[in-house]
Amino acid sequence: MTDSYPAERTALLFVDPYNDFLAEGGKVWPRLRDVAEKVGLLGNLRAVVAAVRAAKIRVFIVPHRRWEPGDLESWQRANPYQKNAARTQVFAKGSWGGEWYPEFAPQPGDIVVKEHWGSSGFANTDLDVLLKQHDVARVIVIGLIANTCIECTSRFAVELGYHVTLVRDATAAMSEEAMRAAHEINGPTYAHAIVTTQELVASLSAR
Repeated sequence: MTDSYPAERTALLFVDPYNDFLAEGGKVWPRLRDVAEKVGLLGNLRAVVAAVRAAKIRVFIVPHRRWEPGDLESWQRANPYQKNAARTQVFAKGSWGGEWYPEFAPQPGDIVVKEHWGSSGFANTDLDVLLKQHDVARVIVIGLIANTCIECTSRFAVELGYHVTLVRDATAAMSEEAMRAAHEINGPTYAHAIVTTQELVASLSAR
């Protein structure tokens, strides 16, 4: 692996580390479990976060909208994905499912970005300006879901001029087909690097 990650120019984007995605009893976890367990998601997330913090790379938490009753009622063009999330109240505000998965809760020095309504952590949020204000040029993207928020956030990052690294086993999707699409079909069309957790940790440790 040849990519380098200077701490002062690199950020970790941890997308949607909510209980509903990552915890037993979470609303979405049952649909992610098979793929998540196959790739070792939780262990890999732990390893990436630990390596990033050891390398003094800043962590940005990139959270989805915490839904509230009445959201989208007056919207003209809410998409099916948004409507379903609002209907089922995934990551409902004030609920256990909408709380951070305890191991990945923001730590002192982390930056929590404004919540995104769609799939991109950049659209209608302050992520871009926060990255620019911290002189970030490279982003490492982990979290959920591989073929929705991870892909959309990463594509948007490339369009804005950032160097993007995908960590293929520090994410999950609802099927192996979706994972393949995210990392073998779509990812190579935009990402600068697609790596495993082991490869990333080795690169960060070599610094």
